[in-house]
Amino acid sequence: MTKNIVLIGNPIAGGGALKKIKKAVNILKNRGYDVNLMLTAKKGDAEAFAKQISSESPLPPFSKGGEGGILVIAAGGDGTYNEVANGLVYSNIPMAILPMGTTSVLAKELKIPKNINKAIDTALNGKITKVHLGRITYTENRSQESEIRNRHFFLMAGIGFDGEAVYGVNKKIKKYTGKGAYILSGIKALIKYNPLPITLINKEPETNGQKITTYAAIIGKAARYGGNFKITPNASLTEPFFYVFAIHKKGRLNMLKYMSAIATCCHLRLKDISYFKTSKIRIEGNAHIQIDGDYVGKTPTEINISKDALMLIVPN
Repeated sequence: MTKNIVLIGNPIAGGGALKKIKKAVNILKNRGYDVNLMLTAKKGDAEAFAKQISSESPLPPFSKGGEGGILVIAAGGDGTYNEVANGLVYSNIPMAILPMGTTSVLAKELKIPKNINKAIDTALNGKITKVHLGRITYTENRSQESEIRNRHFFLMAGIGFDGEAVYGVNKKIKKYTGKGAYILSGIKALIKYNPLPITLINKEPETNGQKITTYAAIIGKAARYGGNFKITPNASLTEPFFYVFAIHKKGRLNMLKYMSAIATCCHLRLKDISYFKTSKIRIEGNAHIQIDGDYVGKTPTEINISKDALMLIVPN
């Protein structure tokens, strides 16, 4: 049978992404695969490509070793992976990733090698597994109209400080410095840090709607955050729930304390934090939100689990 691969690539992901993408295409063709390369030009393209593939594909699911079916490979960073996943969610088309860019947190989470040949080996011969994704519901304001939107995410939703940091990222600086743009925006957010309280409402039935007042929170679907940090170390893509890390004190000095504790992996020992497991949570208040490193809007919002939402290829 024909071996069909669609490679959705972000040519400006950083680290010479376009050159790496072309190299990946050549490797796949040399191995006998038919490759359709789709390069993104703007935000939203990767999701649109994936939706098109999902809706038009008449082929059966891709099998291990690539015999038959179709496989979508996302080549880029976490934003590209997120878009492709949103386009393929609940389809029978598996997704693999090729790490590009400066960070690729999902690749670190899944232990996908940076080496292109080894990453391609994983994409073609790895284990196809169904993963549970986070799903966020929020209100998007466009001109004078409001629209309820939903998006899925792999890694985390950040409410408050890091949502504000992502909101303030300069796109031009990001294009040339990658991760440096987030660090710069984080410093700016810290300088003017004066958050309003937000309320977390645990929607698990046994909690009776437990409410927690906090100033920032990470709703983790995966263990890793920002690279090698593990804010929610117990979270896993293969488990149908989140782990939530929330802070209870405001102010720049307290935020520096929390950041230092995260960097030294002792943040869960702090007394003025909450850390708990849930599959559904509502956040009320007025705070910025980011998912998988991309800005989505402001609270209020509700976040829950989409079970068995995506077929993802992981190392054996």
